Amino acid sequence: MASNKNFVEFIVDQIENTGEITYKSMFGEYGLFCNKKIFALICDNKLFIKPTESGRLFIKDVVEAAPYPGAKPSFLIEDKFEDKDWISTLVKITMEELLNSKPQKKVRKRTSS
Repeated sequence: MASNKNFVEFIVDQIENTGEITYKSMFGEYGLFCNKKIFALICDNKLFIKPTESGRLFIKDVVEAAPYPGAKPSFLIEDKFEDKDWISTLVKITMEELLNSKPQKKVRKRTSS
């Protein structure tokens, strides 16, 4: 079941003072971006935030679930997104950790000629 664009816009409107929040349709679902860096997915009208240690400490009682079959688990935010201060703080600390983490090296495949 695809997510409802009104739900996506509601979530985006809830997030304040964290940077430029945008969304992009992706295969019937949505990716959420802060300053052009993805930090969350909305799938089946459920909000999934990328997991971070600081986010885990902030949430305390974390519920993790895969946003779609085969995906890595993310933090499932089921009801607290209605609290603007709470969700904005979670996004802010998540983005700080994501931006300060070391980028993973990309593995390049060699092709033989």
